[in-house]
Amino acid sequence: MRIGVDGRKIPESAKRGPVASLDHGHELGMAGLFFRTVLDMSPTLDPGELGAIRQRADELGMYLETGLGKVNPYALAEAPELRAVGDGDVLLGFRRMMEACAAIDCRELWVATANYKPAFRGRWAYDRFRTDVTWDEQLAATDRLLHRLAPIARDLGIHLNLETHEEITTFELVRLVESVGADVAGIVFDTANVLQRVEHPVWAARRVAPYVRQTHIKDALIAHESGELAYQMRPCGSGVVDFAALLPILASANPALHLTIENDESVDDRPRPRKPILIEIYSPEFLAGHPDLTVEEMAAYLEMVHGYEQRIRSGELLTRQGYAEQPYGYAETVAYIRRSAEHLRSVCAAADLPVTA
Repeated sequence: MRIGVDGRKIPESAKRGPVASLDHGHELGMAGLFFRTVLDMSPTLDPGELGAIRQRADELGMYLETGLGKVNPYALAEAPELRAVGDGDVLLGFRRMMEACAAIDCRELWVATANYKPAFRGRWAYDRFRTDVTWDEQLAATDRLLHRLAPIARDLGIHLNLETHEEITTFELVRLVESVGADVAGIVFDTANVLQRVEHPVWAARRVAPYVRQTHIKDALIAHESGELAYQMRPCGSGVVDFAALLPILASANPALHLTIENDESVDDRPRPRKPILIEIYSPEFLAGHPDLTVEEMAAYLEMVHGYEQRIRSGELLTRQGYAEQPYGYAETVAYIRRSAEHLRSVCAAADLPVTA
């Protein structure tokens, strides 16, 4: 296993650009960068630009991962760049991106199903609860598009890896992968996003492990607030995710898996109010939207939450508000990444999981 960081969210990524961000990541002790989409590396898919990024990663001995974008047709209007790169033809745009990735030997490619809408509260922030189109209809459309992309992926030796994004469950992702075929589809396991779907991270890991080919490694606070649950990103080891239980599950299925830290972005890079994400766990409408959720897993989830809340009450951990009131600029973001990496290394060492630089 190797530990790296998100190429879009590493601080000053937009200012530095991809090549200098690789240098930055190397300075921070990271073994690789995961650029969310190939368009983050070169908006025009310029072979020279992409080749230079690949060359620099190789010179530094770093892994280089990337992706494509949203594969839910109902979400594509929110990502016009995917259509533009195909000169108006969405499928051609995906083909061009996939070919550009293959040309620099990036063959594990991130894709996702929707976008979180921070302007809205609770379930309305998730496309899962749209009222103009059902979630089942969105999943069916996603399945159809993935089947159209699958022959291209097979020709290029590529996997399209669906993220455990905020709006989709691991149950649904496994069904999509098995429908499209594990020879061309996989999963990007985000260790904290599953919390927003009331999935216990360790239980979720067991479900997806056979298909996990990329990761977003992160942690989060989950605690009761105003009759709901608040979610707030925290450095690895300071949230609810039990990495000591989770990482061996992933390693047993894929020992060479890259562990890519997805840090909370610096407010210098993305100014925003640091509001909590709210999970309406006690809402009948919310629960009805999760037909695969079992009583047993929900009980384990709430037990995890109660244990974490005890640590907050004891003073061991900051409250959500106390943490949100702290400064969070460049220095704090670097500290977040380093603290997360240190925790992952210590967990791997204790579990006898080899980590290479």
